[in-house]
Amino acid sequence: MTFVKEESGQDGPDDDADTPRGDDGYVPSQRRIEREAYKRARARRATAIAALSTLVTAVVLYLIVVGAPGWPRTKETFFNGQYAREALPKVLEGLWLNVRLLLVCGAAVLVLGMLIAVARTLKGPVFFPLRVLAAAYTDFFRGLPLIINLMIVVLGVPALRLQGVTVDPVLLGGTALTLTYSAYVAEVFRAGIESVHPSQRAAARSLGLAKRQALRHVVLPQAVRRQVPPLLNDLVSLQKDTGLVSIGGAVDAVRAADIIVGRSLNYTPYIIAGLVFVALTIPMTRFTDWVTDRMDRRRAQGGTL
Repeated sequence: MTFVKEESGQDGPDDDADTPRGDDGYVPSQRRIEREAYKRARARRATAIAALSTLVTAVVLYLIVVGAPGWPRTKETFFNGQYAREALPKVLEGLWLNVRLLLVCGAAVLVLGMLIAVARTLKGPVFFPLRVLAAAYTDFFRGLPLIINLMIVVLGVPALRLQGVTVDPVLLGGTALTLTYSAYVAEVFRAGIESVHPSQRAAARSLGLAKRQALRHVVLPQAVRRQVPPLLNDLVSLQKDTGLVSIGGAVDAVRAADIIVGRSLNYTPYIIAGLVFVALTIPMTRFTDWVTDRMDRRRAQGGTL
């Protein structure tokens, strides 16, 4: 890269007042200025092409949908403004239940998943029964469809008429969500624990740490940091699946929409509920992408994971 040094106290006749100058008195060469201008022009051109292609695609899709023979009936059934205005306040009121379920179940899933993952990674023959139970738990609940798990817990537990056992569909639905998602999160944590190099444990033991201390202070912090993106993805999925507690009668966002649909036979409230869930999920998804990109950059630069 070529630089032209500006002479102190002398202004030549060819000096350009618009030429960018650094604080150290140097100005970039004309070739660099042209190259940067070319890059900016390419960036503007790419942005314009992307905007134009997006607009054309949107217009084509709009014409296809609006030009369909059944569009008038579909518009009345799924995109009715009257029912949308009626459903929105009730869906938002029910969404508060979904948010509370996400917070409580998310915390329970992380704790239970961590315990199961630690149990599966314990060494030694004395922990063999614990490892088998942890493996059986993850295999069973990862293979069992969530909707069936919810039906068994939400509908089956009250049928047993056990003394002291709640029949609240919200608590039972949250329990079913926790059982299923803790199995998935446990495998995420286990992958993170096993990804930590054995030399980390050996170094911790050489410093005088016990096995439990090495696991707590050395292995688990590294494992959790490495698995943050997949953990956030599981929480995004959990946020969406909280709407399934409505099968037990809990009035959440989905159930609130279902009540209006059952009365009006118009499906617009379902669209409103779906859009509300999407609006809640997109920030979490973008945050997950940001965390993933940040960790990838740090890994590429040799930083701490």
